[in-house]
Amino acid sequence: MKKSKIKIIYNPNSGRKLLLKTVPKLLDILVNEYNMDVDMEGTKGKHHATEIAIKSGQQGYHVIIAAGGDGTINEVINGMVNNSDSKLAIYPAGTVNDFATHLNVPRQLMRFAEMIHLNHTVYTDVGKAGDRYFLNVAAGGLLTDVAYRVSSDAKTVLGKFAYYLEGIREFPKQIFKPIRVKLQIGNVIEEKEILFYIIANSKQVGGFKNIASEAKIDDGLLDLIVIENTNLIDVASLFFLIIKGNHINHPSIKYMQVKEFTIESDSEVAVDIDGEMGGRLPMTFKVIKSAIPIIIPPKETIESYIDKNQHHLLFTKSDI
Repeated sequence: MKKSKIKIIYNPNSGRKLLLKTVPKLLDILVNEYNMDVDMEGTKGKHHATEIAIKSGQQGYHVIIAAGGDGTINEVINGMVNNSDSKLAIYPAGTVNDFATHLNVPRQLMRFAEMIHLNHTVYTDVGKAGDRYFLNVAAGGLLTDVAYRVSSDAKTVLGKFAYYLEGIREFPKQIFKPIRVKLQIGNVIEEKEILFYIIANSKQVGGFKNIASEAKIDDGLLDLIVIENTNLIDVASLFFLIIKGNHINHPSIKYMQVKEFTIESDSEVAVDIDGEMGGRLPMTFKVIKSAIPIIIPPKETIESYIDKNQHHLLFTKSDI
């Protein structure tokens, strides 16, 4: 039987540099326990993961394991869409790792290796923001502005949306100035004042499980959440509703499922793509249905992990 050929692309700076220890251990397990042909390559700077992923696809790797945070995963999928027949697997090692968490991907090395061996594959949709692809989320407006002002240390400690909330608490009230946008969905054009918008491919955004409560990774739709202008007193209650997943019917929140739309603004509005700066409005967003095959745990395996011991989905001492 032909060996599975696997490339591990990892960010040596993710997860407080734990990947420098865990990736060689993962490689050893895949080679010695499952007889796979595996090599690994660390990234050396911005967009390097994209370059490695493109080359790996051209070289016929069966599986590309993206090991790192959301930014590393984003770079890998940008190298895979339209450039590869490889399957994607995500080894989560960053601050939040929403997409992997949503899919119940294990961090414990033996269980992650078992997932690769079982090779249970589904096809995930991918979003496109301008000329870049995103796996889980794109956002713009108030939250993106706060994100680029809060320190990276706060991000590491608090997690993505948690430090957004910290930034909102710390910064003066004038950051709540609304943004005038033009939103076009099909032939329908609306102009409105908003605080921010979120475009999601999975339910989980920023560490919270039900931000996009109707989202599915394979439905051929993006979930668009628009927070319209409201007074400052309502902002905290809106965030509480969003975190709890009870926000869909709020009068200041528009929740839509769409295949493509365009947002324009006369203001300088940055666009956050999977946690990284991704340009500015105006921008067209669309979904690419079933863009990438991705290896995830079979349902029965997930239930077994949880039944045996909930902490097995996290790092264990054998990983570090």
